[in-house]
Amino acid sequence: MAWIRTVRGDVDPRDLGITYMHEHLYFLPPEPFATQDPDLRLDDPGAAIREVTWFKKAGGSAIVEMTTPDLGRDPLVLRRISETTGVHIIATTGYNKAKFSAPWVADKSPETLAEGMIRDLIRGIDNTDVRAGVIKASSSLNEITSTEAVVLTAAALAHRATGAPISTHTEAGTMALEQIQHLTAEGVPPHRILIGHLDRKLESDYLLAIARTGVYLGFDQIGKEKYASDNLRIDMIKLLIANGHADQIMLSADLARKSYWPSFGFGKGPGLTFILWRFVSRLIEEGIDKTIVQRFLVENPARFLAWVEK
Repeated sequence: MAWIRTVRGDVDPRDLGITYMHEHLYFLPPEPFATQDPDLRLDDPGAAIREVTWFKKAGGSAIVEMTTPDLGRDPLVLRRISETTGVHIIATTGYNKAKFSAPWVADKSPETLAEGMIRDLIRGIDNTDVRAGVIKASSSLNEITSTEAVVLTAAALAHRATGAPISTHTEAGTMALEQIQHLTAEGVPPHRILIGHLDRKLESDYLLAIARTGVYLGFDQIGKEKYASDNLRIDMIKLLIANGHADQIMLSADLARKSYWPSFGFGKGPGLTFILWRFVSRLIEEGIDKTIVQRFLVENPARFLAWVEK
């Protein structure tokens, strides 16, 4: 028996449909971050409902919402968005990079942190009955800080207790191999790990080395030309396919700013429709078979997100 845990309950993996693997729909970061960077604040449930409704009209069915408590996660708002739109939302437990999470995890043991993660996964988040379906761990630019290492160990403990998958944040794609080494040394199988933001470091030898470990590969900055062109993303995806890694690739855009959402006002973009209405057609025009694109958006997410009874 396998299932995927969403904010409205468990669903059969066969019913998940087209899935974005790393997004943010609602969060209220604490001070000083809210004042320093007001664009980094998705604080309007109505805007989220509009944006997710457009995603559904474009053919989308599910979103993994990667907001952690240190950035102001709200499980009841996520459930409201899901109930209103009919889109499956998978909530997250765990922590973001040390910039945000250090005050939350300092002086805590991996076992203590894992207990909280397990509670979110099994009982509910923040004294609600909304349960998380994925575990998040993170690293900083070119380093894994001491608190981030504790969170990685805690994530592994929570995975071993529940079977829940682990999805990570890498800063600009760095430290991916080190994350994998840490998690696998703690007993997490590579196929239960998704390394995020790898399209921030589009180096062929680096990506192939990561792929050979057997983890899933997050191309989740799609449409963000300030980091890299989508042409280069497509070139790297084609290289990975040619080397036998199509079953490990998953897509998203990580639209964690108001300025990325049309729903926050005229001229904003690219929005949650961009991948389905623009990027997918470019993949196909570049010669990637529709069945392989289907793997990226449907089959790979369903396989990764599925829990199996322990």
